[in-house]
Amino acid sequence: MNNRNKRGKAAKNSRKPDTEKNINITQSKSSGNAKSDKGQPNKQGRSKHSFKQNGSKNQTAQHQFADRNGDENQISRNQTAKSKSGQNKPVRIHGRQGNRRAEGASSRKGNGIPEGLETNVTIDIIDLTHEGLGVGRHEGFTLFVHGALPGERVRARITHAKKQYGYAELEEIITASPERISPHCQLFDQCGGCQLQHLSYDAQLAWKRRHVIDNLVRIGKLEVAGAGHTETNANRADSHTGHHEGIVVHPTIGMQEPWRYRNKAAVPVGQDEQSGELIAGFYARGSHRIIDMDDCLIQDSRNDEAVRIVKRLGREFGILPYNEKSGQGLLRHVMVRTGVVTEEMMIVLVTNGRKLPHVSEWIERIRAELPEVQSIVQNINERNTNVIFGDETITLWGSDVIYDELDGVRFAISARSFYQVNPIQTVALYRKAVEYAGLTGSEKVIDAYCGIGTISLFLARYAKHVYGVEIVPEAIEDAKRNAALNNINNATFEAGPAEVVIPRWRKEGIEADIIVVDPPRKGCDQELLDTIIAMKPERVVYVSCNPSTLARDLRVLEDGGFKTVEVTPVDMFPHTTHIENVCQLIYKGLE
Repeated sequence: MNNRNKRGKAAKNSRKPDTEKNINITQSKSSGNAKSDKGQPNKQGRSKHSFKQNGSKNQTAQHQFADRNGDENQISRNQTAKSKSGQNKPVRIHGRQGNRRAEGASSRKGNGIPEGLETNVTIDIIDLTHEGLGVGRHEGFTLFVHGALPGERVRARITHAKKQYGYAELEEIITASPERISPHCQLFDQCGGCQLQHLSYDAQLAWKRRHVIDNLVRIGKLEVAGAGHTETNANRADSHTGHHEGIVVHPTIGMQEPWRYRNKAAVPVGQDEQSGELIAGFYARGSHRIIDMDDCLIQDSRNDEAVRIVKRLGREFGILPYNEKSGQGLLRHVMVRTGVVTEEMMIVLVTNGRKLPHVSEWIERIRAELPEVQSIVQNINERNTNVIFGDETITLWGSDVIYDELDGVRFAISARSFYQVNPIQTVALYRKAVEYAGLTGSEKVIDAYCGIGTISLFLARYAKHVYGVEIVPEAIEDAKRNAALNNINNATFEAGPAEVVIPRWRKEGIEADIIVVDPPRKGCDQELLDTIIAMKPERVVYVSCNPSTLARDLRVLEDGGFKTVEVTPVDMFPHTTHIENVCQLIYKGLE
């Protein structure tokens, strides 16, 4: 995770889903299928609890569903919602696809749909993909249906297909899942930012745990204890000896209020197709068409306010928005960072060129309307790319950084620093990492992929010494500054590839009792895994944002002499399909 946005294409977190169509689910009054979620943004009710693989064309994941036994993960047909009369009622789907005619045999051939396969089908949804698409089967053919949930029977229209699987649009929900709810966001059916708002939060947490287990078993070929979590299963694992009946995967750590959790907004700027007006928001699902948005329910409300003000000022100053196709226009993105503890704010204007008209007016108006702003920054990105930031950053006014705190540790955050977007869950994640490290104060710890030192400084409070390595030099400078900011003297940071720096440290006599890794979505480099296996630390703590590469890497470490003891999923991104995990491994030679 740390500084993932700087590690090149492999570190980018693609949010483009597999489907191109938008739907709007409207339930009849008599259906009785909708239920309210416990974690509502209006706080009328409280929940019990306080990213997906890269790329939309990852066909491997789709084949994994297509190749499964049809009975696996089948959900009981008895789990259906009923109206007051006790009868299941269909939920009709209205949207752009509702006006389209069913495709005939000739168009099916053009879309890759096998001859003889019906276009309009009734199927049972048995699972979700890593992108939140419902999975069903028709005559042995696997279909992915946007908007459908496990346990539902739906009518869908096949739109296009590959050899073993295809995609379908949801036309009607015949039997709704008891976990289906009405999305809180009015733009849920259009925006690609959230994938699971139509699923109750408790069900989201349960699905994410199952998703982790599925990856561990299917990709990592690892044994997981029990079909479900119980206290008995949890007690089977001994964190000191590692003796247990398979890996214990704990319930997902959720949020009490799973809304308004993001401390950073980075929104693309564009031009309204009809009015020509400057707009900013999020990309429509499966496209780069911008949905103008003034209020996002997973964003800190202060970020939303700042984006609204910047949009208005851009219109007043006649700023031309950037056009991806032509490469013309000036304002590309607006990024807002907010310190949750300090309440300090940074505003970043990403421009397609150095010259920013009305600079003094920008500064004056932003400061007048947003007194909490401590930094106004311009980033220059003139490349024809969808990467947000360019290489040059200029501070227009105020400080180069803002400050925030995590569990009493203070951090300086620059415009391009990687800093977790959900501070509440970050503390839960890092506390669990410290717990899994089992520190007593005498250990030497190596933190690979250390970024700006977030995990390193958490660990340094309990370890003898922490050595952090990160390939991005700017991040290492931030890490050193953050250590000094907190008067932490038992942390050493060095820039360079972990697989190069760590072996050199070993030759210099630096042996690690604990190694912590927190890689980007692509997972650990093979050279680093080989280094860990050669060093044989007592414990490895693996923090991951991608269950599939986590499972792959755990298999390598297990084959190299380590045993995976426990995994705890942490819901860093409620209402999306992304899930973070922290894992504890021990070296088998110590058993």
